[in-house]
Amino acid sequence: MLGPNQTGFAVVTQEQIILFTLIGLVLVGLLWGRWRYDLVAFTALAVGVAIGVVPHEIAFSGFGHEATVIVALVLIISAGLTRSGGVDLITRVAIDRTRQLGTHIALFGSLAGVLSAFMNNVAALALLMPVDIQAAKQAGRSPAKSLMPLSFATILGGLATLIGTPPNIIIASYRSEALGEPFAMFDFAPVGVTTAAIGLLFIAFIGWRLIPDHVGDKGANAELESDDNYTSEMVVSESSKIIGQKVRDLDEIADDNDCLVLGLIRKGDRLPGRARSAEIAANDILVVQGAADSLDSFSGATGVKFQGKSGQIAELSSDLQITEAVIARDSRLIGRSANQVQMLRAYDLSLIGLSRMGKTVKERIRRTELHAGDVLLLLGPANGINAALQRMGAHPMASRNLAVTRHDKAYGAIGMFAAAIVAAAIGLIPLPIALAFVAIGLVLFDILPLRELYDSVEWPVIVLLGSMIPLGAALESSGGTLLIANALADASMNLPGWVAVAVILITTMTLSDVLNNTATAIIAAPIALQLAAALGTNPDAFLMAVAVGASCAFLTPIGHKNNMLILGPGGYSFGDYWRMGLPLEIIVTAVAVPMILLVWPL
Repeated sequence: MLGPNQTGFAVVTQEQIILFTLIGLVLVGLLWGRWRYDLVAFTALAVGVAIGVVPHEIAFSGFGHEATVIVALVLIISAGLTRSGGVDLITRVAIDRTRQLGTHIALFGSLAGVLSAFMNNVAALALLMPVDIQAAKQAGRSPAKSLMPLSFATILGGLATLIGTPPNIIIASYRSEALGEPFAMFDFAPVGVTTAAIGLLFIAFIGWRLIPDHVGDKGANAELESDDNYTSEMVVSESSKIIGQKVRDLDEIADDNDCLVLGLIRKGDRLPGRARSAEIAANDILVVQGAADSLDSFSGATGVKFQGKSGQIAELSSDLQITEAVIARDSRLIGRSANQVQMLRAYDLSLIGLSRMGKTVKERIRRTELHAGDVLLLLGPANGINAALQRMGAHPMASRNLAVTRHDKAYGAIGMFAAAIVAAAIGLIPLPIALAFVAIGLVLFDILPLRELYDSVEWPVIVLLGSMIPLGAALESSGGTLLIANALADASMNLPGWVAVAVILITTMTLSDVLNNTATAIIAAPIALQLAAALGTNPDAFLMAVAVGASCAFLTPIGHKNNMLILGPGGYSFGDYWRMGLPLEIIVTAVAVPMILLVWPL
């Protein structure tokens, strides 16, 4: 521990020097970016244990830490909400992509903020980004004008609740260890919601105008134009909401989901032309054209189903996936139709879409003679599709496998998640246990297969958390955090208390702009607590400042994963982020500091 020496300065021990050096090397490694952040953190942990500065008894305690478990469960539930169509349902109801850009950003950003408050904000952006890009395509503008506002909105939304972003989870767990009780689910809401709301207002009405006009010239619009469009035959189920409507009445729904209704098949015969005036009946087959994910969205919006074997409705389960595959020149499929290929039935595969050199397939797709170069959209069990494609002479398209959305499970998944949040918020059950029951329910109700449950966890983040928590604990127990806190306290001693809160928020925010926000929260939390103790003030105010600062990384693409996700699709450069990000960080500081002091007085 620390103690003053004869000159009045704090004594720095050898153990502290080694730990500062280790954590400094971690920061350098994370900034350099040559090695993955999980490898950097785990190596530092191993070295710390080997040389004795991290006790071996706590070496792997971080992997069982409550914060680590909650982050993993939130990622699983985010995947389940996506798989069930729950987020797609919310998006479909709330979004009108014909609005003016400023209004679109305001409404879309608000939706993004609400979603990211209750699910992982990276997952929220991944779900909404394709819709935003399609909206930009329809409006004839670059997606760069709306993708950066969308990314920033999802980051701001995460401030509102305990599970909205990993730094909030870390801060709550740290408070539990240090003060005996964690922050509750909505303790972050007064500061987080106010900060997010004012930040969103800035983004929607001023911020997007600061994005340079040159960005996005090589963004996602060019990529979208090259996407395959498939002709698909979809069965009108007896429960479909479009029964009794005319085909032409589907134009708006089809347009919203980037599809085109080409015609109608009834009792095995395709009606003349596009059958615009035909009234839709149960068991009719709609001929629809669109990209794979667009067809899936259209299915959810209308209640029509993919056509399975023998023209029947395909029975869906969580283990099914949609795969795109191109027919090779030596394939045994060439010259045959889907109805003639017994192997499709043997592997329980269904042809649900066909794309041919960008041309519309005008015949019934299951009766169409297949050619080399045709792209097939297949529905089938995830563990059997690749073997079937290999035998048939078709090659799966890289990274183009799509999970089948279980639209019929949307309300159930949302209900389970809402019940868990309410139960945790009123103290009926601890949050990790409530989230665990949701994850179990997603599997039991066939919404998320076990295979995808494990795949949905971002394991590098888990390794980073599990490695950094013991390092942070060792630094604190050695007195290293107290050393930093005393230095900050000395600098703030004759200044008002709000200045110290602002200093810790700005310092944390600056670190988060160049480091992983999880690592930033782990490093800054003990320093904030020690600073509060040195100043004799309320520690909650300083912990809240760390929570806000660690999440609000807007200056660079490397500060937050959401900013990195939009880098390519938006056509941004490294220096484009600060133009909107710098004033936003100033606004966050100006709003968050007084709100923290109001809700958590010093």
